[in-house]
Amino acid sequence: MRAQRSDLYPWYVVGVLMLANVSFWVDRQILVLLIGPIQRDFGITKTQVSFLIGLPFAVLSALLTLPIARMSDSGRRRPILSIGVALWSIMTSLCGLAGSYTRLLFARVGVGVGEATLQPAAISLLADYFSRERLATATSVYSTTTFLGSGLAYLVGGWVVGIASTQAAWSVPLVGSVRPWQSVFLIVGIPGLLIALLMLTVREPERRDRTRGTVSLRELFAYVRANGRTFLCVSLGFALSATVNFGIAAWLVTFLIEKHGWTASRAGVVQGSLTMTIGMLGVVVGGRVSDLYVRRGAVDGPLRVGIIGAIGMLVSATAYPLAGSAAAAVAWLAVVNFFAAFPWGAASTAAAEAVPASMRAQGTALYFLVLNLFSVSLGPIVVALVADKVFGDSTAIASSLATVNLVGMTGAIAFLSLGRSAYRRTLATRDR
Repeated sequence: MRAQRSDLYPWYVVGVLMLANVSFWVDRQILVLLIGPIQRDFGITKTQVSFLIGLPFAVLSALLTLPIARMSDSGRRRPILSIGVALWSIMTSLCGLAGSYTRLLFARVGVGVGEATLQPAAISLLADYFSRERLATATSVYSTTTFLGSGLAYLVGGWVVGIASTQAAWSVPLVGSVRPWQSVFLIVGIPGLLIALLMLTVREPERRDRTRGTVSLRELFAYVRANGRTFLCVSLGFALSATVNFGIAAWLVTFLIEKHGWTASRAGVVQGSLTMTIGMLGVVVGGRVSDLYVRRGAVDGPLRVGIIGAIGMLVSATAYPLAGSAAAAVAWLAVVNFFAAFPWGAASTAAAEAVPASMRAQGTALYFLVLNLFSVSLGPIVVALVADKVFGDSTAIASSLATVNLVGMTGAIAFLSLGRSAYRRTLATRDR
């Protein structure tokens, strides 16, 4: 009986981290569905909106992810995670009190500070709780909440946009009169405070395969240089894939409104439903396929899964913007949601497995640093820039989405394919 409880406890940890990840993605993505009301009330451009969506998270990840990861490698990860969840939740609620674009931007920066704590520490914990043959499954189950959180953001945002035109302001206790979109930020930040307390129940695991203390930054970068092709190809390959995903997430609602005449509410409900169902299925299947590859001796399984996902996106995410009807676009979007989610449990596994245990959080942080610098900052804005500068029309979102996908996914396939042999060599020498 005691052994059974021991076997189940790692999955309890996964469950707590999943709750944190839901909060992470709801707080990050909720703004996408609120673009219209925010633009109307603050009189800002699409480019300024793009900065709200991506810039705070990309910049703060670059500045803070590695220092926080060093703390995770050298100390206890539980308090880091708990403080981070509490911080981003408080700052999300403060977004609801912002009375100007500048104040909202600074509040979003605060959200980015808190969210910089989650991924490296969470992946490091999972890598210590699960064996290498089970790690991709565990990380993919954890990653399902990326799509659950994003889907909830779409659904809640769509609901608010749908009623925003019928009620000028809401009355919130202790706060007073606020606009509907402001009340969303106030409300969605509250559950994170409870999750921060729940995080304190997670036990710190014994470090797996830990034979020495935390490495110095000089040793970390020496290891990265010695395995430069692996880190370059894995990071850029998955970053290009994620750039396309973030571009779609930022502008899909606008695309459905401009090309097919949908309301923002309807677009949010449809995309939220697809993300919460097919997206969650895709990431679990991808993790299982990666573990199957590894059990059969193909240690580059995570990269193979990334390539499969990029090929699926190359076809489906080029087809939906060019579809002639809304029904055809939605059918293709169902396929997009599966392949967009497919690689992400495997991607986190690749980041964790490419480094020795003594630098696991820092190695994972470098991966997320590149991922965020590329995808979170470039994804939303590159679609708008291609529409403006290449097609000469800010409403040409459909053509821009298809073009960005073609370029991004072709690059992802190329980098991940080039990195497979280097990744195998890195794993072969990792523990020496």
